[in-house]
Amino acid sequence: MSDLYTGTQAAALATRWRRTLSADAAAVSLSAICHWVRRGHLAPAGRDHQGRPLYALPDIAKAEKATRSRALRLVGIGTP
Repeated sequence: MSDLYTGTQAAALATRWRRTLSADAAAVSLSAICHWVRRGHLAPAGRDHQGRPLYALPDIAKAEKATRSRALRLVGIGTP
């Protein structure tokens, strides 16, 4: 099984990817991770010892890619 990440760690990874593409203009917050879950872009792959959701790296990458174009448009990058 691959490594699993907390919501905060998932947000940091997705921010790194987005900032690479947007010249540091776009960030992903923990709130965004929660929205991705509610909208069906990301599903927990497990739970930590306190019952908090954990996410798999491939799933985080897919969710970031699925939401990227809208997020970049919101910060003024890309076509409207």
